[in-house]
Amino acid sequence: MAYTNSWKLEIASPVAAPRLFRPAVMDWHTLAPKLASHVVASAHPVDGDGNVGSVRQFSFTSGMPFGFMKERLEFLDADKCECKSTLVEGGGIGVAIETATSHIKVEPAAGGGSVVKVDSTYKLLPGVDVKDEIVKAKESVTAIFKAAEAYLVANPDAYN
Repeated sequence: MAYTNSWKLEIASPVAAPRLFRPAVMDWHTLAPKLASHVVASAHPVDGDGNVGSVRQFSFTSGMPFGFMKERLEFLDADKCECKSTLVEGGGIGVAIETATSHIKVEPAAGGGSVVKVDSTYKLLPGVDVKDEIVKAKESVTAIFKAAEAYLVANPDAYN
């Protein structure tokens, strides 16, 4: 029997919320092949202009358990640094999971930094166990935001 589960993650950053949200979430398909080339071989928009309904694809290196994933943007409030996306193809769809969504919100924190809040919900296919994959997923999401953070710290004029 398939069941729905979820996980949550919080990541602290010294970078302000609006400055971190755009490169780590909205422009990640552009930056990922440059900042995380060991994981993301290529990435590009498949459909849309970056607004709700848009689909983008990430193709991964051989070190990943799947070759690619496509995600659709379901909700976006750039002013509040918040979005929700759904995995629509690849990334374990049809193999281990039936559906998966991620809600990301980057909130201001004391001292000018931010806190990234991620809530991921997924419905597993019958007989599938993903305990190890949850740990890997959290590590991957953390790595994305930390790579964007490092880029912004090293490039103080970027995304201002």
